[in-house]
Amino acid sequence: MRKIRKITALLLAAVCAAFLLTGCGGNGGSSKEVSVDVAALADELNKDTVTTDTLSETKSDMLPSIYFFEDGQVTESKAYMSSGATADEIAVVKCKDADTTKDVEKLFETRVKNQSDLYATYKAEESDKLKGAIVRSAGSYTVLVVCDDYDKAEEILKKYGF
Repeated sequence: MRKIRKITALLLAAVCAAFLLTGCGGNGGSSKEVSVDVAALADELNKDTVTTDTLSETKSDMLPSIYFFEDGQVTESKAYMSSGATADEIAVVKCKDADTTKDVEKLFETRVKNQSDLYATYKAEESDKLKGAIVRSAGSYTVLVVCDDYDKAEEILKKYGF
């Protein structure tokens, strides 16, 4: 009986230690320290990953009404959008802090779902393209990429620390 208590105590201590160690590890990598030139990343993604459309730059003051950002969530941004002929879209934002990126990711994911539902009604191939949409955060930055060349987009994002 005494041996079972010792083993139980050791197992319990090991489990507690594991929880403590994982608690110190951050939130899965999205809080890693990165510094991104928002405009340069958006420009590069637009230039190198969109081949079937010419996207137009969207003014930063329009983005809260498109993505439903709350006041103060985003401190810097650059986005490109299609005229509607394709689902292609690039948005790169710097959030007020790393914690806000989770909220912005959800907003981007909602945008992708809404666009997918819309395109499914009249241009199914674009709805299919949205299935590969990239929504990702690193540090205080969050990106949304809907494009023709997702492999190239992944390469570019990796270079920028995503």
